[in-house]
Amino acid sequence: MFTTRGMRTAAVGALAIGTIALLAGCGTSSGNSAGGGEEQTELGDTEGQVSILAWPGYVEDGSNDPTVDWVSGFEEKTGCTVTSKSYGTSDEAVSLMKTGDYDVVAASGDATLRLIAAGDVAPVNTDLIPNYAGIYDFLKDKEWNSVDGQSYGVPHGYGANLLMYNTDEVSPAPTSWSAVFDDASEYSGKVTAYDSPIYIADAAVYLMAHQPDLGIENPYALDETQFAAAVDLLKAQREHVGEYWSDYLKEIQAFETGDSVVGTTWQVIQNVLASEDAATEVVLPEEGATGWSDTWMIASEAKNPNCAYAWLDWIASPEANAQATAYFGEAPSSDAACDYRDDCEAYHAGDADYASKIWYWTTPIADCVDGRTDVECVDYAQWTQAWAEIKG
Repeated sequence: MFTTRGMRTAAVGALAIGTIALLAGCGTSSGNSAGGGEEQTELGDTEGQVSILAWPGYVEDGSNDPTVDWVSGFEEKTGCTVTSKSYGTSDEAVSLMKTGDYDVVAASGDATLRLIAAGDVAPVNTDLIPNYAGIYDFLKDKEWNSVDGQSYGVPHGYGANLLMYNTDEVSPAPTSWSAVFDDASEYSGKVTAYDSPIYIADAAVYLMAHQPDLGIENPYALDETQFAAAVDLLKAQREHVGEYWSDYLKEIQAFETGDSVVGTTWQVIQNVLASEDAATEVVLPEEGATGWSDTWMIASEAKNPNCAYAWLDWIASPEANAQATAYFGEAPSSDAACDYRDDCEAYHAGDADYASKIWYWTTPIADCVDGRTDVECVDYAQWTQAWAEIKG
């Protein structure tokens, strides 16, 4: 069994305004033409090498920790030697993919649509990836990894942005995000929130339930009125926030010291605190939550496409996926992977009802991702500007 050893080590970065403008102009409704390259129809001989761009902890070959290695087995099986580079933000990943130096990228939902719209990644033929069949259906063919029914990648792992609270200080146990919004004054100065423009979507999730007249259907598709309501909610919250966090170590410390008693977190952070007997618990609030689902994608001009396909199949295989997602601190992409982990229950792996309550990070663009065509939605460049105003 593999237990959680790593952390999600990078937060969502600010998106480049120029790239957002490209997305706003291109939209994501042009089918296969939205991405570059052609869908591969059959596999050929492997090329002997593959270059991978990924989050830290996604491509481990034992050099960082001899006990953490799912790359060597891939190289032995396929003959494809792996070279890899880690990136720190989604914005960095989008920029690096434009160099043409990488065959494969692991991208979060705030980057995938940009890569597709820019033509930097190719449609993926999932029939050439045997392990794709075992991946949870609720991760397939979603707005962050496909366009008009065409897949652009293979789901890797996923997780929710949960509500954490100090069980000694917060009573009764919260079941709603109201603890950090409308009721935040009860814990003023000890509320914590995720430090990123994408956190505006968390406010939108709350408003979907508590101000239905706004008509929000998707927290990443906000028109001017809906967006203004979310920003106002966050500005009201601001006076009660003691710390915005993006470094998981700082959030762990804040809950250990009592500087924070309620706020956004990840399951892996709660696992660490629980192992230290901290007085904390987490809950997926009744309104639902935001979260992430990462996708393995192939460059439109990949120099080693057959090794790239081999990697996508390998990393989706139960044992490799179990190792990678456990080390990173997230749920795996298949039930079969849970045969190699002992913590799937903690991550609610495979729980479709639980997963349905997660709004996975998706790049907000002017062409509303909820399908509306009668209005223009606020794009991420504006989200970034608003976030700076919210924090002051």
